[in-house]
Amino acid sequence: MDVPAAPHSPADSVSVEITVPSPEQMRELGRRLAKLVRAGDLVMLSGELGAGKTTLTRGLGEGLDVRGAVTSPTFVIARVHPSLGDGPPLVHVDAYRLSGGLEEMEDLDLDVSLPDSVVVVEWGEGKVEELTEERLQVVIHRSVGTATARTAGSEPPALDEVRRVTVTGIGPRWAAADLGVLTA
Repeated sequence: MDVPAAPHSPADSVSVEITVPSPEQMRELGRRLAKLVRAGDLVMLSGELGAGKTTLTRGLGEGLDVRGAVTSPTFVIARVHPSLGDGPPLVHVDAYRLSGGLEEMEDLDLDVSLPDSVVVVEWGEGKVEELTEERLQVVIHRSVGTATARTAGSEPPALDEVRRVTVTGIGPRWAAADLGVLTA
């Protein structure tokens, strides 16, 4: 951690955009993501409150077959979910309440956990990029306050559940990864 990660250029990143119509599909996206990640991977999640970051992580935990319910670690900051099988553990961090940069994150020993775990950090922008030059950035955008159309005899309009998710792999680790499997 003494050496800052090199800045990335578009040449060493790959992106895919996915439309996710429901919370269950967000969990399914997490399960598909579990097929791509491996020990040593850092996944940074960003998006508005309620965008689906924890829902995506819950699906990732299911796909990695980890122990314990994956819930928002907002008040405990970080949770470790050991693997129930041969896969890596999942370290789930919520940096929302942390105001400092990497110094404050160092207390969590993420640099120690990273080589052996999949580390997911919600709200990690500007706080964890220096952990590794290779990371997966997931940005979730939701439409707020948009009602769906109502047809005769249907339920009243609900707030739109549709999310736009942009997944960007940064660094050599992700350059050859097939992020297209996330759109299936």
